[in-house]
Amino acid sequence: MDQDVDDRAAASLAAAARSLRAGLERSHALGQALARAGPRLEEIQAALPALEAAVRPIRAPMAELAAAGPHIDRAVGPAAAVLKVFDAVHGLEPPLLQGGAGDLPGYLAVLGRLEEALGFLSNNCGLAAQWLADIVEYLGDHDLADPRFLAEVGVALEGLKKPSGHLDGGLLAAALDMLQAEFRRLLADHSTPLAMNNTSTSTAKSRVPAAAARKLSLILNRLLANGRQDSCISLYIDARGNVVSASLRDLGLDYLRNPADDAQALGPGVELWGRQLEFVVRRLLESERQLCVKVFGEHKSDASACFTEVAARASVLDFLSFGRAAADAKKDPIKLMRLLEVFDSLNKLRMDFNRLFGGKACADIQCQTRDLVKLLVDGAVEIFEELLVQVELQRQMPPPADGGVPRLVTFIVEYCNRLLSEKYRPVLAQVLAIHRSWRKEVFTDKMLAAAVLNIVKALEANFNVWSRSYGNNTLSYIFMMNTRWHLFKHVKGTKLAELLGDVWIRDHEQFKDYYITMFMRDSWGALSPLLNREGLILFSKGRATAKDLVKQRLKTFNARFSEMFHEQSAWIIPDKDLRRETCDHVMQAIVPPYRSYMQNYGPLVEQDVSASKYVKYTVDGLEKMLGALFAPRPKRSGSFQIGHSNGKMSSAMTGLYRSASTVK
Repeated sequence: MDQDVDDRAAASLAAAARSLRAGLERSHALGQALARAGPRLEEIQAALPALEAAVRPIRAPMAELAAAGPHIDRAVGPAAAVLKVFDAVHGLEPPLLQGGAGDLPGYLAVLGRLEEALGFLSNNCGLAAQWLADIVEYLGDHDLADPRFLAEVGVALEGLKKPSGHLDGGLLAAALDMLQAEFRRLLADHSTPLAMNNTSTSTAKSRVPAAAARKLSLILNRLLANGRQDSCISLYIDARGNVVSASLRDLGLDYLRNPADDAQALGPGVELWGRQLEFVVRRLLESERQLCVKVFGEHKSDASACFTEVAARASVLDFLSFGRAAADAKKDPIKLMRLLEVFDSLNKLRMDFNRLFGGKACADIQCQTRDLVKLLVDGAVEIFEELLVQVELQRQMPPPADGGVPRLVTFIVEYCNRLLSEKYRPVLAQVLAIHRSWRKEVFTDKMLAAAVLNIVKALEANFNVWSRSYGNNTLSYIFMMNTRWHLFKHVKGTKLAELLGDVWIRDHEQFKDYYITMFMRDSWGALSPLLNREGLILFSKGRATAKDLVKQRLKTFNARFSEMFHEQSAWIIPDKDLRRETCDHVMQAIVPPYRSYMQNYGPLVEQDVSASKYVKYTVDGLEKMLGALFAPRPKRSGSFQIGHSNGKMSSAMTGLYRSASTVK
């Protein structure tokens, strides 16, 4: 019995062992199965939120889901339109990146569509994003979507509310760069310098074809509209400024920066200055102004700024500085001519200056031009009004010792004729009128005529003073004959003669005969009576007595002739015709009486051993000597000193004399 119990216990233990082993095996298998199911569980765990979000609308009340539908539709519509425009922008990329040199209007049209698209995106992208954000907020408030998903969408939409400006991915900037390059190319292709030649400078012709100017304008409008003002203006100024500089390079403008300080030496420079300034203003800068107007169109302020910078390359301020140098030159009567020439050149260009440099950007040119005009007017009037004073001051100076024409006479006659010429008189009258208008005074042309007449009258008054300063009346007649005849001869047929009148001309023509008569009366006319025949008729007192009389009279004649000839050999008559006429009068007064006397009474002494003491001159020798009288002799150039009204002496008349020898 006990054995049975043991057997049953052993069997139970064996069964328990088998059961335990089987349980362990199942546990091991279950552990392995759980290990294999771990990743899948994680996937399920990760998918649960999405599943939860997917089923949430199903779980949401139907009324809320139905109310969300219209809100979503209103937001999605604008967003879809924005996306459609984005697609259109990408479609414009190929034609824009190809460039528009071949078809600029077509290229600009495409660029215009891009600008419109970007404008639409800039105005509507933020609005569409805001509407979408409102929907996201609505869904979140009503628990109709996954909060995390809504948060991520909200962050993305927040960035779209304020576009960064690169909605096109840089396409607009690339297109504008290509347009700018085309702008530069067009400027470079039409940069031929303008040459100054002998053709008329009164009008300016455009040197850039109308088609090219139109292209430049179209490009410029697009570049300015897109904020590229500085680069465009810089390109334009550099290109056109270089054209202007190249146009002036061959003109030789160094003289503008190194002007002479002497009015006479400035003459050729002022003439060249006037022609070159007219070329620069009326042709070069006028054509540049016209091009600026065509290219910049309605952008007038930019056009003005560009033109001012281009004009600076044209040395306009250097031209004005040269004019200032003429105004500041040493004081000299000829300086009046230079001042009038500079004023005339500026006055002819007055309307052009107003048109070209009338804007605020050209204030410096305007200011310097006004200052220069004032200097020219004041300086010209000062010199002109001082001429009368200077002529009067010359009375203090001694007249020429040889009885010749004072250089002052030559200068004043020619100077006044120049002032009255068509070249200078209208300009001088205008200058005087302007100057008087500044003082609220009236000017008439009669005032100019009266001023010139006063100068001539002062000069004639000098004649009388100078003639009285000679200690020899005969020399004073020579002097008056020379000066009066010179005045008559050089005034007749001139503008000054028209001013002085016919009576004045006739009077001065008669002065010549008057002074020749007075000269002959007091000099050579008194010599021939020395060869009188008194006491020699038929040798009434005997041959010896007659011979002595002839010797005595010849001796007296020879002494007096030698004295007069020696004295008058130092005198001159500059005018060839007047000199010949005077010598003819002298020879007519001396030679025939001498010839007759020697024919009749010469034999009485010619046979004498001392004949050479009494017969010193042959008739032919006498005629040659008298015919050579009054011939001018070369002499060194001299100069007058002119005294200012304040009593100080200056060397202004040095230039006056030098000028007198060059006035034509």
